[in-house]
Amino acid sequence: MLITRVYTGSDRKSHFEDVEIELLDKGSMGSISSLWSAKGLLFRKVSGDYDLDFHNAPRRQLVVNLTGAVEIEVGDGTKRQLGAGSILLAEDTEGQGHISRSINGEPRECLFIPLSD
Repeated sequence: MLITRVYTGSDRKSHFEDVEIELLDKGSMGSISSLWSAKGLLFRKVSGDYDLDFHNAPRRQLVVNLTGAVEIEVGDGTKRQLGAGSILLAEDTEGQGHISRSINGEPRECLFIPLSD
C-alpha cells in the first residue's frame, strides 16, 4: 500500500516522499500491515474555499481523505492532489511547513489520526 509522506528536510523546508507500507499475507483474510500506535481520532470537514498558507502539521499524524480532495504544496513548489481514499503521513511539524488548498471549490471530509511517538 502506497501513502504520501510530508516531512521537514535538513533545509527546513517540507518535501514529499512516497512510502510503501508493507502488508503481510493473511491468506483468506487478505493482507494487513503491522499495528501502528495512535492517540485517537479527529473528524474534520472543511468548506470548498479553504486556502491555508504555509503551516506545520500540529503533530505527527495520518490524514485519510474520505470525500473531496486537497492540493498540498511543499517548500520547493511541488504540488500533489490527494483525493478520496488517499492517505497522507504528515510529519512536517517544524520548519517552513506546507500549503493546503481546496480543489474545484469542493468541501472535504477527512480523518486525522494522531500517531504515538
